[in-house]
Amino acid sequence: MKPAIIIFGAAVRPDGSASPTLRRRVEAAARLGARLGAPLYVPTGAKGRFGAAESAVMAALLHELGVPPEQIREEPTGTDTLSSARACVALLRSLGQSGPVYAATSRFHLPRCLLVLRLLGLPARPVPIGGSARGAGWTQRWYWRLREVPAIPYDASLALWHRLRRRS
Repeated sequence: MKPAIIIFGAAVRPDGSASPTLRRRVEAAARLGARLGAPLYVPTGAKGRFGAAESAVMAALLHELGVPPEQIREEPTGTDTLSSARACVALLRSLGQSGPVYAATSRFHLPRCLLVLRLLGLPARPVPIGGSARGAGWTQRWYWRLREVPAIPYDASLALWHRLRRRS
């Protein structure tokens, strides 16, 4: 039973490099992966405003951190949390994934990611991120937290709808 770590995307900078948020998510996933042995890493995220797809930028970071290519399976179609979660669930099911699944994202975003993955039938666990957004002021941190308030029930409702629709 091989574990899998889903890494949710974040912004790519105008020069094509990873934003600090994206880098923190990948580094946290790599730290956990080193303890788990040889997990499957699933970076998810489509092409945003700049550079390559978020999944490709994360895959490159994982390579830099010493993760072999055969342990990385990019999911480059997710454009938001729900579509990323749905695509990752489908990918892992197609691979016959039966081991534990972990979600790597920012602290403010983790409750929504875990809830959506679980509603879609994947009993995901959190990846310990550690630290906080360095350089982010308290207003920026509260903005991201408060943004999750309407997003959690919205995505949860849609995830349930997709799950129920799949059963019929």
